[in-house]
Amino acid sequence: MRTRVMWLCAVVLAVGSVIGCKKEEASTAGGGGPKTAPSGASGKPVQLAFVTNNPSEFWKIASAGVHKYEKESGITVDIKMPADGKVEQQNQIIEDLISQGYSGIAVSVIAPDDQIDAINKAAAKCNVITFDSDAPKSNRLAYIGTNNFEAGKALGQQIVKLLPNGGKMAVFVGTLAADNAKQRLDGIKDAIKDHKIEIVAQKEDATDRNKARTNVEDVLNAYSDLNLVCGLWSYNGPAIVAAVDASGKKGKVLAAVFDEEDGTLDGIQSGTVSCTCVQKPFEFGYRSSKLLHELAQKGKSVVPNPPIVDTGVTIIDSKNVAEFRKELAAQKAG
Repeated sequence: MRTRVMWLCAVVLAVGSVIGCKKEEASTAGGGGPKTAPSGASGKPVQLAFVTNNPSEFWKIASAGVHKYEKESGITVDIKMPADGKVEQQNQIIEDLISQGYSGIAVSVIAPDDQIDAINKAAAKCNVITFDSDAPKSNRLAYIGTNNFEAGKALGQQIVKLLPNGGKMAVFVGTLAADNAKQRLDGIKDAIKDHKIEIVAQKEDATDRNKARTNVEDVLNAYSDLNLVCGLWSYNGPAIVAAVDASGKKGKVLAAVFDEEDGTLDGIQSGTVSCTCVQKPFEFGYRSSKLLHELAQKGKSVVPNPPIVDTGVTIIDSKNVAEFRKELAAQKAG
């Protein structure tokens, strides 16, 4: 009888050991979604999201940064992109994430003044930070990304060099309501003042790629004495290249833009684009993921002071574009 009891105890212990091992394996597995995410300080699963402002190619680089942190930490960060870059779409994504119990949300805000309520509602239930485009009037905890006013000044200084005798220029962007767009334009204006450079047109395209190109074509046709075109968002660069090349005004109308889409870099190498001011989207993704994870684990003590992380910019032109493309390819490859 004693032998039988001992045998039953051994069986129970063995089964318990197996169950315990399986439970630990599930709770620490990376990349398995909310059910297998590690727990945060509250004991709840860590569910994190990275919400862009549109589905541009630009965000593939930021996504590579997110994926690098996922590999290092073993957590999952869900990447969400508003299909048409609309405020309503982004607000719905944020609302859905809140209802699903996410621990932290990083968001590139489309219209900061119009989305304060949506961001504050999210911030009341989880950790919210911004990247790329800030919402400083909201209750977000921190901003990671470019100092867009200084970035605009940097590009504006290049424009002054391109137009030493002054001239006329036009600006193109998805929406000037976005914090990053407004600050970039303000920085450009600050740099070109007192240099006899006039902005004769400011065109918005609501992230419609076809309209982005037709806007440029319309301005090129409307202003025969136009000297330069400037794109503030990543896809504006390729749209400018296509429109300028098709118009036959390559070399006559110069181009200074933002970001590093392939069409923009091709334009620099072909001579259509004089320069581009590139941000560091890889850092947006990596640092946002890391901060959200640390917030979930350690609480608000990890918020930087001041709560702004400037990732910096670089000017790319014909002299350094080839080397930059190599670095970019390495980042994307992980």
